[in-house]
Amino acid sequence: MTDPAPASPSSARFAGRTVIVTGAGSGIGRATAVRIATEGGRVIATDVVADRLDALRNELVDGAGLDVETVVGDVAAAETIEALLAAAGERVDGLANVAGIMDAFLPPDEVDDGTWERVFSVNVTGPMRLTRAVLPLMIAAGRGSVVNVASEAALKASAAGAAYTSSKHAIAGYTKSVAFFHGPQGIRANAVAPGAVATNIEAPMRSEYAARRVGPIMQTTIPPVAQPEQLAAAITWLLSDDSANVNGAVLPSDGGWSVV
Repeated sequence: MTDPAPASPSSARFAGRTVIVTGAGSGIGRATAVRIATEGGRVIATDVVADRLDALRNELVDGAGLDVETVVGDVAAAETIEALLAAAGERVDGLANVAGIMDAFLPPDEVDDGTWERVFSVNVTGPMRLTRAVLPLMIAAGRGSVVNVASEAALKASAAGAAYTSSKHAIAGYTKSVAFFHGPQGIRANAVAPGAVATNIEAPMRSEYAARRVGPIMQTTIPPVAQPEQLAAAITWLLSDDSANVNGAVLPSDGGWSVV
């Protein structure tokens, strides 16, 4: 299925700015990279799948002449972070930590060590390490914006398994910590909490108990599935000066799911 065309930018909000976007090969990350580039930004895009980044480059660089550099790698790996910083150069104005993985809806009594560690590696440790790496550049410049993608699972326990839910609560807390400690130095850190979104993130339900416990709740409460561009609109708003007075917020973009 072809992704819908991104909304036409109304301004050049990111002109002269460099923004790192993780998970940029598909879904929300891709839509965010497209939005920033079409609004004048220089995008450093990373993803674990090289073919996806090649397609992004073909569309935005070769097809539209926009300023996008790509780095293939696992966002939790030190070498990927080093490559991203090398590509960015001396300044990073924004960071969108979008890359994430699910946990097969495994409940606390079924989650295995491998799933727990991998989910936390991608969803929490990777964003922490990359944020830690760009903060000195932002602090030196006296400004910078970090946006983390949390989840509906950061707000409740009935949207995923134990590992994913815990990881998204953790990234929400980490976001607030960055805002508290570095807000006085000109840094803003916020999070977006999506509900169901049309992406290619695999979300199998491998637990029979979870299917019985979570399934009926989700079937009756989840609003219509959002498109990645709708989340990209929220992320780019938080990255931009349009949200200059917003710091430490966890913004639900879930079609109202969080109020059910």
